[in-house]
Amino acid sequence: MSVQEILVINGPNLNLLGQRQPEIYGYDTLASIEEKCSTLAKELGVSVRFGQSNHEGAIIDMIHEARTKSAALIINAGAYTHTSVAIHDALKTFEGYIIELHISNPHAREEFRHTSWISPVADAVMAGAGAYGYELATRLAAEKIKTA
Repeated sequence: MSVQEILVINGPNLNLLGQRQPEIYGYDTLASIEEKCSTLAKELGVSVRFGQSNHEGAIIDMIHEARTKSAALIINAGAYTHTSVAIHDALKTFEGYIIELHISNPHAREEFRHTSWISPVADAVMAGAGAYGYELATRLAAEKIKTA
């Protein structure tokens, strides 16, 4: 695939990063994470585009659009990770590399967070590395794009 774009999709409440439960999610904002990943992507010779929505249908629309615009997809679906068959089904239509991302480790939290509808369709899962996980996932996605 000649496309060199990584799409990073962020789900519900991730617009509140830096404000919401910093003891779990840290103090980085989504804007600061995006800035770090954009700088890194440029160094790695790819581009990165961020999207965020609190609405399931908008996330599905982003996935559909990525089918023709992006070579890799990093998705932090937030709570939809544990509930959305619709996002699972949309991800199955994406032919690029998919990374499921979580700032915290869902398996170290409440039991309802232990089930993911994203994992079965993801190529890799990144969890528990804090906001730095976005940079790690960007590195991995860029490598997969370059070797595809």
